[in-house]
Parts: sequence; C-alpha cells; structure tokens
Amino acid sequence: MRAHPRRFHRPMLCVALLLGWVLLNPPAPAAQAPALASSASAAVDAASLSLDDREKFLATARIVKERSAPKGTTNTRRVTLSDGTMTHDASVQTIEEAKAVFQGTQGTELNFKDSWRFNVAAYRIDRLLSLGMIPATVERRHNGRSGSFTWWVDDVLMDEQERYRQKRQVPNTNDWNEQMWITRLFDQLIANVDRNLGNLLIDKSYNIWMIDHSRAFRLNKDLLSPQNLSRVDRVVLDRLRQLDPDGLKRAAGDYLNDGEIDALLNRRDRIVAHFDKGGPALVFDRRARCC
Repeated sequence: MRAHPRRFHRPMLCVALLLGWVLLNPPAPAAQAPALASSASAAVDAASLSLDDREKFLATARIVKERSAPKGTTNTRRVTLSDGTMTHDASVQTIEEAKAVFQGTQGTELNFKDSWRFNVAAYRIDRLLSLGMIPATVERRHNGRSGSFTWWVDDVLMDEQERYRQKRQVPNTNDWNEQMWITRLFDQLIANVDRNLGNLLIDKSYNIWMIDHSRAFRLNKDLLSPQNLSRVDRVVLDRLRQLDPDGLKRAAGDYLNDGEIDALLNRRDRIVAHFDKGGPALVFDRRARCC
C-alpha cells in the first residue's frame, strides 16, 4: 500500500511561515534611550538664567535634598532644589531674633536684630543700585517657618578669609579694588555690623559675592566706619542719589520698617555728601560683571 504524504495542520503551517519571514527580515535595532535624550535636551543652564528667573526657581522649585551649610552661625541650611528641568542649590536662613541688649564679640549692642528678612532686603537694594554682587534671594517658607532662600553661588574658588590666609594674589588689582570699594560702601549704607571675611565669596572669575546680611539695617543714622569710603562707581553714586522712601518701601518695605528705611536714607545722605566733597577724583567706571 502506498503511504499518504504527511499533512501539516494549518496552525503549524502559519507558525513555520512566520518564523521564516522573521529570519529573512530581522527587526531594526531599537532606538537608544529616547527618554534620556529628551531630558538632556530639556536641561536648563543655570548660569544663563536672569535674576527674575532665579527668583522664581528659588520660590517654587521642589526641595529634593537638605543638609547643614559648611559655615555660618545662624543655623544656615543648604538645600538642593529641582523643577524637573534644572537642579540647583540654595542657602536657607530662618533666623529671627531680637534683643533689647546684646553682648557680642564687638561689644554691647542695643536693639539687636538677627533676621532672615535682612537678607532679602539687602538683595533688593543691591538690585536698586545695580551692584550685581548679592545672589538672588527670596522669601519662602521652610519647615513651617518663613525664611530667606539665596541662590548658591556657582564656581566658588574660596572665600576672602581663605585668600587672605593663603596670601593669594588677585589677577587684576584694579578690578579687585573697585569691588572692595563697593563692598565697603554697601556695608556702610546698610549698617552691616557683621561683615567678616568668611561671607565674601570669590568665584573663579574673581568676582566678589556678598552673602549673609542678617545683622544689618541698624537704626544708627551716622556711618559705622566712614573711613571705609574710598571711591565710588559712577552708576552706584547716581543710583544712591535716586533712592527715596517710596522706592525703598516698594522694593523692601516687607522686610524693613519705617525706622530702618529712614536710618538708611540718612546714611545715604552722608555717603553722597562724602563723595561730592571728594569730587571726580573719587569716581570710577566699573567693568561689567561677567555673571
């Protein structure tokens, strides 16, 4: 008897045909990590942000990490913020202390205040004067308390205390002197009783950044150290002349009371009078800040 040829069932036949097609037509390689590529392209360069953008980021970005700041005596915290496209650090102070009499390292002080509010006020006055020497600072609540969030300065080389200890020379003496003259003038204007070499940061371009102004804006109308007024930038002097109570209240009225604003304006008058008396020889034109 002749044997019948073997028949394939239809399902088996379909599987065989499909396997054959796959072998002859291998699939194209999968695209490499499109999600990573898109996130990288969406990344934001923090250095390119305007001050307004930095303020918005400080006020709204989510805190993803927190630790103690390396220096400072006001329980300063360092936080890492992220808005999904950018990550950057901030310095947080929530100090709010007032004493009728305070005994410090510099002697006895009446009507003592140590307040995060003064960090915001100093930054806003820096903007009024076009200094560009105080990092962006905003008010924000943290752990149930109001405080100041200050942009963590990028590319810090050292602080002035370290530079002085190492006796490191600056690359451009004229530029450095101009920055120091402005720093000393600003401290006289805001009556900063706690300026120290540790809160003057120096970045890799040798820009000076003034931080930590929680012990400023005293009520004295005279200058603390008028001998520190050496020279003044032309733009800063013009902006000083333009300061008035209404403008200061609009800029910093949430952080300074009327007495503090009045005292600042009296000190401003003394600063302007000093440079008017000294004449054009005390005025210079500062280079533009790089960032």
